[in-house]
Amino acid sequence: MSPTVPEGLGPPGPLSPSCPRCAGPATAGEDLPVELVDCATHGPVPPLWRPDTASYDALVAQLARATGLPTYLPWPLRPGWSLTDLGVVGAESDVRATMSGCTGASDLDGAVDLLVVVEEPGTGLGAARAGLPHDGPPPALFEESPQARVRTGGHDVRLWAVPLPEDRSEVVVPDSPGALFDPLADVGLDRSVLVGEVRGRWLWLLVRPASALLLLGGDLQLGDAADLGASLLEVSFAHPPPRW
Repeated sequence: MSPTVPEGLGPPGPLSPSCPRCAGPATAGEDLPVELVDCATHGPVPPLWRPDTASYDALVAQLARATGLPTYLPWPLRPGWSLTDLGVVGAESDVRATMSGCTGASDLDGAVDLLVVVEEPGTGLGAARAGLPHDGPPPALFEESPQARVRTGGHDVRLWAVPLPEDRSEVVVPDSPGALFDPLADVGLDRSVLVGEVRGRWLWLLVRPASALLLLGGDLQLGDAADLGASLLEVSFAHPPPRW
């Protein structure tokens, strides 16, 4: 039995699942539980459902599917910023991760991309975007002082800067033929990655260019899109999504 294809997360027609750890194609198998698909590289994994373009309908569909797991947006969105990317990992009964991407501009950095991922440990969605093993950031990372903080749900969340591979050959997450997008295409180049913990889940923030990390100053807040109500009607959408 195939995993249930979410409605409204893409153009008309069926939406194909992919692997959250490499974005390569994944298929259902007769020997797999309904909540898993098979990736040629990573074996049985929960499916990543990612629309071709972000839209209001796709966002509403993601929120309906990912009940119990937040879809964080920088909120309020800065003037001129648009939502460019969405994604949810897992079956309806077991959602493992969500992601959202925004694009805008700053006076100092020009065009800026921001990707926010919330995931259950071991899912691998945020880690793959950062070019790390799917089991998450190295524990030694948290022995240092946090480099940034964000506000979400009325609480401060501490974030640590993740060292990125300087050379693609050092990346342990392999590519997959036919990937929808290649999250490792420019790992180690001009980006910053931070990670923290929210209610037992990993919170990843990826910022490009790296200098735009200053956007994560004390005024950055993340809001759960499920709690924003009619304000979501004011969100603008842009496409195609940036390559992560």
